[in-house]
Amino acid sequence: MNQALLNFVSRDNLKDRPQIKVGQTVKVHQKIKEGGKERIQVFQGLVIQVSGDKGINQTFTVRTTLSGVGVEKVFPVHSDTVAKVEIVKQSKVRRAKLYYMRERSGKSARLREIKQDSETLNKIILASDIHPEVEAMMPKEEVKAEEPKEEAKAEEPKQEAKAEEPKQD
Repeated sequence: MNQALLNFVSRDNLKDRPQIKVGQTVKVHQKIKEGGKERIQVFQGLVIQVSGDKGINQTFTVRTTLSGVGVEKVFPVHSDTVAKVEIVKQSKVRRAKLYYMRERSGKSARLREIKQDSETLNKIILASDIHPEVEAMMPKEEVKAEEPKEEAKAEEPKQEAKAEEPKQD
């Protein structure tokens, strides 16, 4: 029951983010505060790990190489400091964690890309799993049923009238 209560309380803080998977190359737009100013910094790299459940505690690790040095950052999926997550491309992977990519560089660090347009990738929205007990406590939204549209007059099959020609004997 405690987990159900936590899910109920934290569901207001969940953000609509694309479904982040291991093997995706992503651009993470992160809000950075310096003094009194705030700016957005973009960090692009390969997702090597997704940890936590699909709730408020979910994080993902992004790895990239900057100036010949490997850099990894861990981002909470539902954080306010993460302004936006864009999926650049999806690669085919057969593991849940890509830690072996830390030792790879050059051609050996390539992954096979899955051909999909970026709009399709970004339309996949992360769905939060809510415990059934909590879902029962939540107020239900009324859904209006669409009225069936009256169809125009049923089309009668068109019969071509064959003009009968008078027979000449």
